[in-house]
Amino acid sequence: MMTGKRLVISALLLALVQIGFLSWIIAGRAAILRNGTEVLLKVEPIDPRDLLRGDYIVLGYEISRIPVKLIANIPAGKLSTDDTSVVVRLKKGADGYWTSTAAWFGKAPGAAAADEADIVGHVAAGWDLSEGNTIAPDYGIERFYLPEGEGMAIQNDMRIRPFGIRLAIAGDGTAQIKALVDGDKTLFQEPLY
Repeated sequence: MMTGKRLVISALLLALVQIGFLSWIIAGRAAILRNGTEVLLKVEPIDPRDLLRGDYIVLGYEISRIPVKLIANIPAGKLSTDDTSVVVRLKKGADGYWTSTAAWFGKAPGAAAADEADIVGHVAAGWDLSEGNTIAPDYGIERFYLPEGEGMAIQNDMRIRPFGIRLAIAGDGTAQIKALVDGDKTLFQEPLY
């Protein structure tokens, strides 16, 4: 049986471990937002509401559909396996938006050039990797939450003119959404913490 002093010390240690773990998660996300390579992607909207978390927009991007011909290291006629990671190399276009130029399953063969960035996504099992097909990686940047009442208006505006998402991409390819932009105007920006 624990004495009162040992019980208090155990409870404090458990609380410190939990606080440390949560701080580590938050600091990791903030480090990507603060130090990651900034990339602008053109948005393709899908849906604006979640009953529990409020308004949001489900986002699709040009890089959400990767042609199999861009993937350099796949055997012909194969299917993707469970949770296959894919590295997609992005390059800034003349219009300021970044697009995919190459892709690899697993790891890229070399580092991205100064004017390029690598983003890592995951592909579910069962995608046909035959020539002429596309795959749909999940990058973890497919939802953006908005203040209540803002989702539908922005969703409707996205159907009229192009919007963009400003991302921060860490050196390991992990991406975080920094901001939702309408042309040169930043509509909503994610706080660091």
